[in-house]
Amino acid sequence: MKAIIHEEKLGLEGLDYRDVTDPEVREGTVKVRLKAVGMNRRDVAVTSRRQEGGPPLVLGSDGAGVIEEVGAGVNQWQVGDEVVINPGVGWEKNSDAPPERFQIVGLPDDGTFAQYMVVDAKHVEKKPSSLSWEEAGVLPLAGLTAFRALFTRGQVKEGDTVMLPGIGSGVLTFVLKFAKAIGARVIVTSRHEEKLEAAKKLGADVGILTESDWKEELKDETIDLVIESVGRATFNKSLGIVRPGGTIVTFGATTEDKVEIDIRQFFYGQHNLLGSTMGSAEEFCEMLQFVDKHGIKPELDRMFNMEDYLEAFEYLRDTKNFGKIGFHVE
Repeated sequence: MKAIIHEEKLGLEGLDYRDVTDPEVREGTVKVRLKAVGMNRRDVAVTSRRQEGGPPLVLGSDGAGVIEEVGAGVNQWQVGDEVVINPGVGWEKNSDAPPERFQIVGLPDDGTFAQYMVVDAKHVEKKPSSLSWEEAGVLPLAGLTAFRALFTRGQVKEGDTVMLPGIGSGVLTFVLKFAKAIGARVIVTSRHEEKLEAAKKLGADVGILTESDWKEELKDETIDLVIESVGRATFNKSLGIVRPGGTIVTFGATTEDKVEIDIRQFFYGQHNLLGSTMGSAEEFCEMLQFVDKHGIKPELDRMFNMEDYLEAFEYLRDTKNFGKIGFHVE
């Protein structure tokens, strides 16, 4: 089968698209013929995290396709079933944090950027009928991350005002759509006017430039919840505008990881700071049901052909996207 792999060299230089050995079905697994797969910033990061001279690894955490073969002991799935792959492995029930055995598809084991994937039968779910293959293929990781950050951790409710610094990522476009679906007010920031306008078309109530004076721009707003994924570049600005007793949920850091804060400002403000990563299989099912119920579709920026893998990785690395990107699987 054909697959996008990473091997030998660190970074994007180690990428290739070539023939690899088809995976074999084992007891308790299913073989999925992938139709579409989604990219995440994690895929770019993985190329730099591996050891120099490492063996071939099929990248990718997101995917949707048709079950082509069923392993022994699998009774809940049949050949021909349309499924999406849960990108998290080893986290079944919702809990405060993932268990130690939790892993993400695509490292250390092979991922979804291939024509076929063999996966534990417990880690696929029925594809929402409301979604196209492309939409289903790019949904899992970002949709799950957004769902847990907003609902499980952020405890958002109707009428809350949610702030999203750095709108444009797959996760934040999901957060925007999820929050509007339950009647929250949403404020976004971006360095780019065109991304602010795109967010407003999706329902954002207010859009401001990231470099602006947030306290001045938002002096008439009360921010209940901030979903932070930028890191050092915006974290203290977020802390400066969230209401007393309000909450910041952080799930990523597209700028520098290390942040210094005024701890006195933090405790006097009675703020809540929560981390979030991915989500459980239970939350994954809840997210799929939520998407289906509210008719939510991923914001698809662009789909690439798999042979154009380098262009896709550079596109995501350079944050050119608004929403999700992915690959058609031939």
